[in-house]
Amino acid sequence: MAPNDNTFSDLGIAPGILEVLKKLNFSEPTPIQRQAILPGIEKKDIVGIAQTGTGKTLAFGIPLIQHALQGSPMALVVVPTRELAIQVCESINSLGIKLGIKTATVIGGEDMFRQVRSLNSHPQIVIGTPGRIIDHLERKNVSFANLETIVLDEADRMLDMGFAPQIQKIFAAVPTERQTMLFSATMPTRIVDITKRYMRLPMRVEIAPSGTTAEKVSQELFFVEKSDKMRLLEKILGEYHGSVLVFSRTKFGAKKIASSVRALGITSTELHSNRSLGQRKNSLEGFKKGIYRVLIATDIAARGIDVKGIELVLNYDLPQSPEDYVHRIGRTGRMGGIGHAISFATPDQRRDVRDIERLIRSAIPLSKLPQLPPARALPHVSSRPEHPYRGNSHLRFKRPYKSNRRF
Repeated sequence: MAPNDNTFSDLGIAPGILEVLKKLNFSEPTPIQRQAILPGIEKKDIVGIAQTGTGKTLAFGIPLIQHALQGSPMALVVVPTRELAIQVCESINSLGIKLGIKTATVIGGEDMFRQVRSLNSHPQIVIGTPGRIIDHLERKNVSFANLETIVLDEADRMLDMGFAPQIQKIFAAVPTERQTMLFSATMPTRIVDITKRYMRLPMRVEIAPSGTTAEKVSQELFFVEKSDKMRLLEKILGEYHGSVLVFSRTKFGAKKIASSVRALGITSTELHSNRSLGQRKNSLEGFKKGIYRVLIATDIAARGIDVKGIELVLNYDLPQSPEDYVHRIGRTGRMGGIGHAISFATPDQRRDVRDIERLIRSAIPLSKLPQLPPARALPHVSSRPEHPYRGNSHLRFKRPYKSNRRF
């Protein structure tokens, strides 16, 4: 059993790592860290179930760093999205770089040759998305023959995104004798199947029952006609003054909402898969730094961002699955902070609301629709996919000269 001490000092962590934690002002482990770090260091298989925003990354990151310091050749962390891969790498590097630990991040949308150079530098920890990991395996840019630990972070999200075949390929490429750690906010049947197939007597660490929402995140629900959603959003943005994360179900919807919010004179940006990796990085960094007050995103951001102090999460559209509701609202009130979540539902979505309430085991407080501002003319938004070089004409490739002459 993990110790009950409320510091990092009795979790089996090496003195060098403790010193770096102290310098970074990490004095008290979160519940998932307190229960997962010691068995992780002891190379036990772990199934960690905890709400989003509870410090899961360091719960497996500290054991991986300690293994690397003890001479383990390689560990692999598999995550569902590019944004989450970057976030996990930054979190691990905050400790590991000071201790000489090398990491490599392999994600889609980035230059393959740069990633190959990074893999050739013998990193001890590789973080990547399933598709790009498979790309490097098939091109023989990396071998996991000596891998000792594999981590599946946000495993339920990976399955939701259809990555089950890639996960199977990755497990086929790693040694049978290894440590496997799986972390997730929910525990659907498909996750149970993974634990039975790929793990050996895993230790289950469950901080809260699957589907539990963050304790200090208050929730609110409005039933509103689809045509009135933008007017209600305008009303709410006028009542809140901090940073707001708005979720749309579709890419085009996110673009349309962002354009409408900008028309209100409010700084906003978008985060969805029609944007290039560079554009997505700029949007996320701008939101973190306060350049943009409002970020409108699809579920690609539900688990891929870690921004402190988000005042409000607003579900402009309800998510496709009840589990995603938990992940979305977990973007506010992170690490025990206070936050608020508002959801819009159309009158025909009462069943979807009940499904969410069944998962979280509580009713979402219903608020009366306020008086809405007058309707505005909505700006035109093109439905065409965004060109990655739009607005950067100097980066566009020149077309070769083509003669009209016929021979």
